[in-house]
Amino acid sequence: MRVYNFSAGPAVLPQPVLEEAQRQLLDHGGSGQSVMEMSHRSREYGAIHDAALASLRRLLAVPDGYSILLLQGGASLQFSMVPLNLLGPRCRADYVLTGSWSKKALKEAARHGEARVAGSSEADGFRHVPSAGELDFDADADYVHLTTNNTIFGTQWHHLPEVGSVPLVGDASSDVLCRPVDVSRFALLYAGAQKNLGPAGVTVVVVRDDLLERAPDTLPTMLQYRTHAAQRSLYNTPPTWCIYVLGLACRWLEERGGTAAMAEVNQRKADALYAAIDGSGGFYRGTAETADRSWMNVTFRLPAEELEASFLAAAAEHGMINLKGHRSVGGVRASIYNAMPEEGVAALIGFMGDFARRNG
Repeated sequence: MRVYNFSAGPAVLPQPVLEEAQRQLLDHGGSGQSVMEMSHRSREYGAIHDAALASLRRLLAVPDGYSILLLQGGASLQFSMVPLNLLGPRCRADYVLTGSWSKKALKEAARHGEARVAGSSEADGFRHVPSAGELDFDADADYVHLTTNNTIFGTQWHHLPEVGSVPLVGDASSDVLCRPVDVSRFALLYAGAQKNLGPAGVTVVVVRDDLLERAPDTLPTMLQYRTHAAQRSLYNTPPTWCIYVLGLACRWLEERGGTAAMAEVNQRKADALYAAIDGSGGFYRGTAETADRSWMNVTFRLPAEELEASFLAAAAEHGMINLKGHRSVGGVRASIYNAMPEEGVAALIGFMGDFARRNG
């Protein structure tokens, strides 16, 4: 029996995607082999690889002059690759801190140059996204980095800040493809797949072509974006199975109407869940400021930690798992990515009402 999996990542995948992967597991497309067994240089895998890239380009509406890379190492490796490739002679960059992952990105960048905090919401426990008045960008920075959605604290950028001519870099790991995004606003956008794209093991990087030559020649080959752009992400053996499933997930999303249609569904899910929290008479309390609430990661608390433990245990008994908040903050977190069906959110809302009536 399938459960409703509210994990922040690795996260739920669309059931049709899993079923298609299951059907093709032993014999993909009549090739007599699994995708996991294919040579990454083969014609069969080449078609899978190209289809995934093409689907991503359509879904993200990636303009000309950008390359899409399929890499490994997760977003965590991008914390290092971004400064290694993009820091120029000035060797300084601006970082906006909105949670744990942006702090980790800042720490890695500081190993390679001057990483300056251009804005932060840490003082209030990362409950909001900094407003324009809280941001102080350096017009001479090599780039500005932000995290578009914050899985731990449940906040999301709903309006990107103005950074002038400075290249904007975004970590979109947990909200990529949840709604349309203007890729041209970014010089580089990256996302680990395991939250909203596919299985763990592949990372998508969308990078403006004029930045590919910024990295010094002394940078190790595998850490250069231009290496992977020149070889269509086939310089070394890619995570073939992960890319295959990512391609299936992208096809599933295209068949459902793309990011515009997905945005309508995601907003309905988020609005319904936040309405249940706000309408609980204080039994449930959202942790993020209302204006900056995430569509993807809904975080809330109950009146006592003992009640939270009971809530999580009872939810699991009712087929709703991985609702525990991140270990650094506690509480409850419902991750409602693209693949979480509306029925799953409705089931959670119904359970929340019953639990509050029995324990309020």
